[in-house]
Amino acid sequence: MSTHQFMVSAPAAPTMKSLLRPVLLSAVFFMLLTGIAYPLATTVIGTALFPEQAKGSLILRDGHLVGSRQIGQYFSQPEYFHGRPSATVGADPADPSTSIALPYNAAASGASNQGVLSQNLLDAVAERSKAYRLMNGLAEDALVPVDAVTASASGLDPHISVANARLQAARIAKVRGMSLAQVQVLIDRFTSNRQLGFLGEPRVQVLELNLALDMAKAVQPAVR
Repeated sequence: MSTHQFMVSAPAAPTMKSLLRPVLLSAVFFMLLTGIAYPLATTVIGTALFPEQAKGSLILRDGHLVGSRQIGQYFSQPEYFHGRPSATVGADPADPSTSIALPYNAAASGASNQGVLSQNLLDAVAERSKAYRLMNGLAEDALVPVDAVTASASGLDPHISVANARLQAARIAKVRGMSLAQVQVLIDRFTSNRQLGFLGEPRVQVLELNLALDMAKAVQPAVR
């Protein structure tokens, strides 16, 4: 009985030339899809369905851009409502290699990343609570809203809680020579309800509220 031996040749290894064409085609395809087609489609659809939001939710006054409804601004003057503390930082003008606190720096959105057991955070909350009570004429043991003494995750939160706004109302009324009822009406006007009726908490838009204050009555010297 004879035996036969069969030789099976191994498949040829792919060459660089054979791989180059599919790799380049795939790269060009995904570049066109994810780099051009998808961003263009989302921009067109977003602009059509949500034109104001797609343009940045901008706020204009007398034809001038004054801000965005989605990005907070830093207010420290007594005649204005103050937003949440901000943990954003920026370059030190005296030494650009180091950073300093720069509240509401939109170019450096972020939080302090300090945990609940951080002594630095506890000290900051205690200091902010003391300053908040002093600024608004509250008793030393008065409860302070959490959003008045802690920064948001973005550092750019444009809203404060209704409780926070109402505790600041008496100070605003006194400095501006307005009645407390007038200020509270404005707070109600710029208060947004929970999203879809159950998400989040009612909130007050700080920038729009402060702009409304300026339109309602000119700032007057504080009553002493």
